[in-house]
Amino acid sequence: MSILIAQVPVTWNIDANLITVREVLSETHPGDVVVLPEGMLSGYGEDLAHLHAMDPATVNHAVAHTAQFAAQKQVHIFCGSLLPDDGGWCNAGLFFPATGRYQIYRKINLAMNERGQLTPGDRLPTIDIPHADGNITAGMQLCREIRFPEQWQYLATAGAQLFVYLTNAANTHEAEGVWRSHLISRAAENQRFLASANIAHPNQHCPSMVVSPRGEVLGELPAGRSDLLRRTLDMNETANWYLGQRRQDVVSLEYHKEGLSEPGLASTTDC
Repeated sequence: MSILIAQVPVTWNIDANLITVREVLSETHPGDVVVLPEGMLSGYGEDLAHLHAMDPATVNHAVAHTAQFAAQKQVHIFCGSLLPDDGGWCNAGLFFPATGRYQIYRKINLAMNERGQLTPGDRLPTIDIPHADGNITAGMQLCREIRFPEQWQYLATAGAQLFVYLTNAANTHEAEGVWRSHLISRAAENQRFLASANIAHPNQHCPSMVVSPRGEVLGELPAGRSDLLRRTLDMNETANWYLGQRRQDVVSLEYHKEGLSEPGLASTTDC
């Protein structure tokens, strides 16, 4: 599978963001899996005051355009956006396949600045990426959800072969290297590929990179500048060696399937 990570700026100007998306897609090949940052379409930032002036119709228009881009370029796109949601807003990761309807993951574990302003999700869906050799199953996580390994293990248990991580991480208060270490751990402990896309920002504290199921960094973009990273992944490298050795007689992470694409939340049981 060919994957293209885009580390690009994200602004509160939706038209400018769509231009950036088009520029990234001009570098793609049919069949590519493209990963763009959190908030790519709508804009995003620590201060969500812009949200109150945002027109839901304009955001929905940007989503429709991105679906068209995926079809025109015959690529599969992961990107983030704040989305209108039952009279409010949510922080979402979207998957736009080259053909078919797009899918939405609503961020479960909201950042502190999001609480009270955004509606949290309550499901951890898996996503099937069409591929010539058969579908590849992926799971999405957003930004601070890197701090919650149980969500990633749940996705792996549900069949995800690839973790797609969208973030908008530019915080001078975060210790250097911590989030990079988290990404490597999430890949290695679950033996899954991980593709991370962060914004291009001078204060960027989380890398845009690709990590192998062994925890090897297969490619990483320099912080602070716009750039693209392309890698080819052999999905046969994923494994369940460590997942199969869990002591579920002590702690059990259960997977409850409630639908084909959106399983329910994991439950942890102490025995």
